[in-house]
Amino acid sequence: MSSSQAPYDDSPQGEHPPSSSASLLSSSPSPQRTRILGWKDFADDERTQEEKKSEEMELFGKYYSEWKGGSNRNKSYKNIPRFYFRLPAEDEVLLQKLREESRAVFLQRKSSELLDHEELQNLWFLLEKHQVPPVNSEEAMISYEAYLQVGELAGPKCNKFFTARLYAKLLHSDPYGRISIMQFFNYVMRKVWLHQTRIGLSLYDVAGQGYLRESDLENYILELIPTLPQLDGLEKSFYSFYVCTAVRKFFFFLDPLRTGKIKIQDILACSFLDDLLELRDEESKESQESNWFSAPSALRVYGQYLNLDKDHNGMLSKEELSRYGTATLTSVFLERVFQECLTYDGEMDYKTYLDFVLALENKKEPAALQYIFKLLDMDNQGYLNVFSLNYFFRAIQDQMKVHCQVPVSFQDVKDEIFDMVKPKDPYKITLQDLVNSCQGDTVTSILIDLNGFWTYENREAPVANDTDSTNTASNEDS
Repeated sequence: MSSSQAPYDDSPQGEHPPSSSASLLSSSPSPQRTRILGWKDFADDERTQEEKKSEEMELFGKYYSEWKGGSNRNKSYKNIPRFYFRLPAEDEVLLQKLREESRAVFLQRKSSELLDHEELQNLWFLLEKHQVPPVNSEEAMISYEAYLQVGELAGPKCNKFFTARLYAKLLHSDPYGRISIMQFFNYVMRKVWLHQTRIGLSLYDVAGQGYLRESDLENYILELIPTLPQLDGLEKSFYSFYVCTAVRKFFFFLDPLRTGKIKIQDILACSFLDDLLELRDEESKESQESNWFSAPSALRVYGQYLNLDKDHNGMLSKEELSRYGTATLTSVFLERVFQECLTYDGEMDYKTYLDFVLALENKKEPAALQYIFKLLDMDNQGYLNVFSLNYFFRAIQDQMKVHCQVPVSFQDVKDEIFDMVKPKDPYKITLQDLVNSCQGDTVTSILIDLNGFWTYENREAPVANDTDSTNTASNEDS
């Protein structure tokens, strides 16, 4: 606070004490003026500055204490630990900046606690140096005594890896009570990778609450693309579609309640991130088709979407979607899809289409069964009864007539479904019943897809044909 401010100014009106000797000499018109404002005046000014600073700190302490609750806080706060921490509001810019900086420092400190490449190499060298004979196989082994010696030499960062509990976990059937050096080192590598990934994902956690929103995960994957050699061939114009395709898998399976956010812990626990980071390996290209995150898979899904979009408006109508796959999905099921799923003027966008594809391609998964069950449960009762099953199977029977096939009796199909699922209530099938039965994919295919129904109906035909051919061959030989 400057000395010229009126409320704290001790100088006579119109006179302001200079802030330094340089300004005093430069501004004094005569020696007499210099003599009047001598060292005594400087001492008075210095004392005034101290008083101002003291008063300012006193006011700051008072208002800060009031803002935090001050002396008016209930005495129970001393006994009950605080469990709720309010997030700064949008207009509290200073608090938001403070929170961001503190999180950045925390993550940086956590990152510095991890083993770097050189330290991992040193750990491997120490483990190899302390391997214990006899060598019964090609795998190097280490005893508990040598294990503790390595822990002492490896440094403080490695202390958490050299515990009796971990050694016991890795101890299997070695007659000499040793553990595999390779298994131990792989464990350390995996732990370091998990912590590195956790820190990397946390950098995109804008809210700082341990979860990622859709936009946060999109930013993470977009910045990850240049580090994945198997995606080098992707055009930059396709990046946004690739990111959308990748993100939808995370949210479809890890956010079943559609809250719009996923826990970072859940991302690390599932295998999706491993599948995504597999694209860093330039050599493993055999399983690209089965990897949802690979370039061929993403191009396949997007290509199917473009092929279905006959009017080229970037959206899919019910008629266009009816040609999906083998074009044997029932009209009743497709009607329910457009009733329940998010559409724009009665048409489906690419993001909604991705959910649809993920559900139909992964019908064994609980998240996919939940998606389809919601469509089958027309009245939102939480279960399927005989009426629901009959309603959807009638559409299958209608398709059979169109293809000049004899419709199968619903009573037979209904009995088979209940026999497969074995629900707790013999008249109702819940989602949990479908999941527990491990037959959910078969049941849903029977009800929504003619091709799926015939696959189930003729499931014994290939076996019978093989048996007949075997018998024929044996008769010819004899």
